[in-house]
Amino acid sequence: MRYSLSVFAFALVLAGSAAAQAHAIDIVEPQMHIAKGGAKGPQVALTLDACMGQTDRRILDTLVEHKIPATIFITGRWAKNNAGALAVMKAHPDLFELENHGLNHIPPIDSVPTMYGIKTAGSLEAIRAEVQGGADVVRAQTGAAPRWYRGATARYSRDAIGLIEKMGYKIAGYSLNGDQGASLPAPVVEKRIAAAKDGDVIIAHINQPTRSAGEGVVEGVLALQQKGERFVRLEDVQTSETMNPVS
Repeated sequence: MRYSLSVFAFALVLAGSAAAQAHAIDIVEPQMHIAKGGAKGPQVALTLDACMGQTDRRILDTLVEHKIPATIFITGRWAKNNAGALAVMKAHPDLFELENHGLNHIPPIDSVPTMYGIKTAGSLEAIRAEVQGGADVVRAQTGAAPRWYRGATARYSRDAIGLIEKMGYKIAGYSLNGDQGASLPAPVVEKRIAAAKDGDVIIAHINQPTRSAGEGVVEGVLALQQKGERFVRLEDVQTSETMNPVS
């Protein structure tokens, strides 16, 4: 009897391990590049997430002052508390492309309960509500429907990918993580961003004004501009993307 129970327990462990592995394979992290600049010289896309909280004016003001284009992914949570920053962005449509980061910054995943400690949507219905709610916010702010969606944590379950694409949105990945969720110190962020190559899509954050990462974003972007890199928005350039499984 003890032997039978041991075998049964071992089988449960194996089943649980297989299920966990299946869930891991189900999660993808899109890697995206833009077309290289060719004869015009190297170009990169700066994409900034506005998840919640406030606005890092060090970044926003630098982009305006130096006329550096960027694609900003906004959530409904952020939009509620940042009317002033939104007004600045909308006053410079030549610089800022506003896109969809979801309504409440909920990861578009239905196969695991959390991602990076954040509770996931948990179902396709909840994912649809998160994506559509964010799209409604962008439309209300800009008068136009967004073209791109980037989910919280920038990770997705595979069936979420299918749903989002059926809803008519492109999924915005990245090739260079500039600030690891604004968690890195300024010198590290500066070095990462300054190392961007022709065709890179940079991800960083514009909603953490009290962290040193924002200073690194500023210095890294200015270093790229000084080297002659051109900045383009996602809506202005061709893109390519691969869905990398998360192990």
